[in-house]
Amino acid sequence: MSSDRFDLVKESFEKKAIPSERVEGKPSDYFGELVFDRRKMRKYLDADTLSALLECIDKGHPLDRKTADGVAEGMKEWALEHHVTHVTHWFQPLTEGTAEKHDSLIEYDGKGGVIEKFDGSSLVQQEPDASSFPNGGIRATFEARGYTAWDPTSPVFIMDDTLCIPTVFIAYTGEALDYKTPLKKALKAVSDAAVPICRLFDPKVEKVFSYLGWEQEYFLVDESLYAARPDLMITGRTLMGHASSKNQQLDDHYFGAIPSRVAEFMRDLETSGHRLGIPIKTRHNEVAPNQFELAPIYGETNLANDQNQLLMNLMNQIARKHGFVVLLHEKPFDGVNGSGKHNNWSLGTDKGTMLLAPGKDAMGNLQFITFFVNVLAAVQRHNGLLKASIASATNAHRLGGNEAPPAIISAFLGRTMTGVLRKLLEVPSDTPIEIAGKKGKNLGLVEIPEIFVDNTDRNRTSPFAFTGNRFEFRAVGSSANCAGAMTTLNAAVAEQLLIFKADLDKELAKGKALNVAVMDTLKPIIASIIDVVCFDGNGYAPEWVEEARMRGLDIETSVPEMIKVFTHPESVEMFRRTGVYSLMELEARNEVKWEMYIKKVQIESRVMVRMAINHIIPAALDYKHRLLKEVALSQEVFGDTSGCSVELRKMANSIEDLYQRAVAYHRIAEALNDLRRPIDKLEERVDNRTWPLPKYRELLFIS
Repeated sequence: MSSDRFDLVKESFEKKAIPSERVEGKPSDYFGELVFDRRKMRKYLDADTLSALLECIDKGHPLDRKTADGVAEGMKEWALEHHVTHVTHWFQPLTEGTAEKHDSLIEYDGKGGVIEKFDGSSLVQQEPDASSFPNGGIRATFEARGYTAWDPTSPVFIMDDTLCIPTVFIAYTGEALDYKTPLKKALKAVSDAAVPICRLFDPKVEKVFSYLGWEQEYFLVDESLYAARPDLMITGRTLMGHASSKNQQLDDHYFGAIPSRVAEFMRDLETSGHRLGIPIKTRHNEVAPNQFELAPIYGETNLANDQNQLLMNLMNQIARKHGFVVLLHEKPFDGVNGSGKHNNWSLGTDKGTMLLAPGKDAMGNLQFITFFVNVLAAVQRHNGLLKASIASATNAHRLGGNEAPPAIISAFLGRTMTGVLRKLLEVPSDTPIEIAGKKGKNLGLVEIPEIFVDNTDRNRTSPFAFTGNRFEFRAVGSSANCAGAMTTLNAAVAEQLLIFKADLDKELAKGKALNVAVMDTLKPIIASIIDVVCFDGNGYAPEWVEEARMRGLDIETSVPEMIKVFTHPESVEMFRRTGVYSLMELEARNEVKWEMYIKKVQIESRVMVRMAINHIIPAALDYKHRLLKEVALSQEVFGDTSGCSVELRKMANSIEDLYQRAVAYHRIAEALNDLRRPIDKLEERVDNRTWPLPKYRELLFIS
């Protein structure tokens, strides 16, 4: 081990846990204290302003300037009590991250001094430079105007000394330049499509909510070791590195004892999250060494997505205080589990009925089956599009590896629900539906109380699995903005519900009873999906790829090709019908996605070649000089690597069309493995003191 690297590793193992920054009281005492929630609204707003704001939040009513000024004044009073000095519109551009520009609250008072000022115009709208963010050609470089507009349904919060206002981001010409705008449109679309169906079962229903419960997986590495790995610093993953003798093969990390340093980090993260109203509920070790997971309580999709974006920023800040760096890359280490962000998704009415949970009676079960089947039909119709919604250069490394689902979108139902659907095809349409929920099972041991067995098992190889009262979209990547997947899923379901309702109306027009008409409409759908998108088997089995192809499912593995599905005619029509995206917005997003893919692979190829030249070859030559004088290193060990990186990259960069350039970079991404393999073999041969980079066995274990 080189002396510099030896010192880094020694330093990392000598680090002690930093005491958490304790907050007085229990979590319920300080939960949401930095959020301008309804409790703060009631305290800081007058009755008329409060009433108008709640009408805006709950029913979508517009706010007039007087009300906006009143809301801003109340927010300012609350913020100043927390020593806030700045305000920002916090938005989610197409970079997958968040953006913010801070403005001081001070204004001249006309008397030679300054005062703190914050009014309705500053609250409702700001103007960032729309040409400086990814926009897919919607805005030329010289056309800079764009707008951020307040989203009242997502609470304002305080970070450090800044009042943060969640906003949408649109171009001067009206097109969405962010993730939040289309997500909000998709949520409205699914509510508008679902409400008429729900009213057949409960006439009082006025709104349907989409719910999201994300599970955030991540790795932690010691910051001193991270700093010694150029690939981790620049790309977020290790581009080279031989497997450690011990990694996850003993299954001893999952749910294991949490290392003390990590536990202190988790406590600080939870405290900070709770103060910001993020209901963090679960923490545990994940399967791979140094991999962990946290998850919140379920929430409404728009707010839950904002909280996830906020939390990812928070994780990085707090990790640094504890001597860690958070890795949110989907595959930071080869040969061990990658990191996903499972999106648990469901629908529910404003009357408290969960639409993807079995009901209490025959009609409740019929409503459940109606939404259950239509969700599956939407997933089948747009399985390629759903895959495109989670496709990225980073997630491509994870899909199909270890616990990640394969790059084929199918749905796992479990034996119970599969059996129910098949039975419904056989019985008369007026047969009442009875579904066994949870069956009691006594283990015969006095010490263990009666437990309950869910009516479905889980399938870790399924990208879209039913888990009893919701679907778990497991293919979303760890670093992704959940809004990409949630926009597509909710829009696809909205379209399918519109199709179903139109067909159902035809059956009702024939004078059929509601239950008969519903089942007569559902049966053809069930017959069309049960042996196509529904798959309870092993998604890792090689034969599944061919079977999926024969079923008509999308089996594409190239990210540039996946992205093209956004502008397929059926995708364009679905987004047009639901009012989520225009054709221009879809074409622009494809351009952004292809460009992002190109740049990430381009950066990786540059880093890998430079590391090989600047780190690996000098170490190997030194080793050769000392021990292997007869080895002809350059050609014998590495072969001809120029073709897999520099020359191919030059050729790709000369291609004008972004899609064709992305396809060329997909070949480069695959060719990088040709360079990695000999380097990883060399790592095992070269003297440990000579090897210049921290190895997996050092990176993957925290004491």
